[in-house]
Amino acid sequence: MYEIVHHELLAPSVSRSRIRAPEIARKRKAGQFVLVRIAELGERVPLTIADADVHEGTITIVTQALGPSTRAITAMKAGDFMLDVVGPLGNPTHIDRFGTVLCIGGGIGVAPLYPIAQAMKGAGNRVISILGARTRELLILESEMRGVSDEVLVVTDDGTYGEKGLVTDAFRQLLARGERIDLVVTVGPVIMMQKVCEITRERSIPAMASLNPIMVDGTGMCGGCRVEVGGETKFACVDGPEFDGNLVNFEHLKQRLRMYEESERKRVGEGECNLNVSR
Repeated sequence: MYEIVHHELLAPSVSRSRIRAPEIARKRKAGQFVLVRIAELGERVPLTIADADVHEGTITIVTQALGPSTRAITAMKAGDFMLDVVGPLGNPTHIDRFGTVLCIGGGIGVAPLYPIAQAMKGAGNRVISILGARTRELLILESEMRGVSDEVLVVTDDGTYGEKGLVTDAFRQLLARGERIDLVVTVGPVIMMQKVCEITRERSIPAMASLNPIMVDGTGMCGGCRVEVGGETKFACVDGPEFDGNLVNFEHLKQRLRMYEESERKRVGEGECNLNVSR
C-alpha cells in the first residue's frame, strides 16, 4: 500500500499527488513513469513521475480525470492509500549539455516536461520553455517551469493568458528572432507534437517526443504500446517513452489511439475503466 501524503487540484479535473514510495524516489530519473492501481479490480494507469523527494521518500504524479480510474485518483485525498505503484518504468531522458534546449509542453504534457527541463537545466543547458493550454485555468506548473527555465513563453488558444495562439506560433517566433535551438523536447497532445516536429524537420533541429500510446502492462509483453519510429516497430513502455521526434510516424500513432475509441466511450459511459489514459 502506498500512502498519499499530499493531494491538490492544479486545474479543473487535474490533480497533483505526492505518494510515499522511497525506493522509486531513490531510483527514478527524468522521463520515467509508474503504473498506478488504486484497488484490486482497478486498471493499471501509466503516469509520469513529475517530481521526487529522496529525503522525504516521495514521488509526485499529475493526473487528468478522463475516465473512471483517473477520476477516482483525482478524487483521492491525503491519507488515502493506493494499492500498487510500480516503477520506475521506461528509459530515462538522455540528459547532456546540448546548448539551448527548447522544451514545449501542451496541457497535461507540462507535467512530464517539468522534470526533463529541470534535468536539462541542471546539466548546464540554456532552457527556453513554451507552455500551451486551451485557457488560462487549464495551464499547469507555470511557476515550476519558470524556476528551471531561462525564458518561458505562454500561449493559450483563447488568449485568456499569455499570447493568443498555439505553441508552434511561439516556436516560429523564436526562430524568426534568430534564436539558435540545439534540441527540442516536446510533450503533449499527439497533434501538437506532430506539428512541432514538422518544424524541427524543416530546420534539421534534433527533437525528442514523449509518446503516450495505449499501454497496459508497462513491460512490453502486451504489445499495446507499439509505435513506428524510423520505419521500425518500437514499444513505448520499454524502448521509450521518448523517441526521435523527427522519425516518429505520428499518423500511425493517431490511428492506434483511435482503435478502441468506440468501446472506450461505451465503457466510460457505463462507469468501467478506460485503458487509453494519457500520461
